[in-house]
Amino acid sequence: MAELEGKPGEVQRFAVDWMLGRLARWLRILGHDVVYGRHLRDRTLVDCARRERRLILTRDTRLLRDRNLPPHLFIASDHFRDQLRQVSAAVPVGAAPLLTRCLDCNRALDALPRERARDRVPPYVWDTAPRFLVCGGCGRVYWPATHRAHMLRELAAIGIVREERP
Repeated sequence: MAELEGKPGEVQRFAVDWMLGRLARWLRILGHDVVYGRHLRDRTLVDCARRERRLILTRDTRLLRDRNLPPHLFIASDHFRDQLRQVSAAVPVGAAPLLTRCLDCNRALDALPRERARDRVPPYVWDTAPRFLVCGGCGRVYWPATHRAHMLRELAAIGIVREERP
C-alpha cells in the first residue's frame, strides 16, 4: 500500500469503490470523510482520489494493474468486519470524532437546536434525547441513542477500541 503524505494528526480521507458499501458506512461512523457510490468506478474513482488526495479502498483487481495508481489499499475480504480490521491495521482510523458525518451523504453534521428538532423526530426521542445533529445536505437528523452503544460494542468486538467522547 502506498500511503498519502498527510500532516500529523490529519484524519485520513477515503475513496471507496462501489463493492465496499458497508465498509464505507462504518468508516463514516468512525468520522472519516468517505466518498462512495456506484458512480465511482474505475477511472472516476482514481481521478477523484488523485484530485482530492484520498486513499483508495478497492476490491477491484483490474485497478491494481495501473502502475500510476494513487495511494491505495486492496481489501482482501468480503466481510466488513475483516475489511475494517485490515483498514485499521494499515492506517489510523481512531483520530476522527465518532458519528460526526452523515451516514448517507457524508457531510459533516451540525448541531440542531432542540426546539428546531421537535417536529423532526418522534415525540419520545424529543423528550429523551439530550442533543440533536442535522445534515445540512440531506436534512437527516441524528441523536444519541442505543444504536450508539451498539456501534461502540461492534467496534470493540472488531478490535477498534474507541473512547466515549461527548
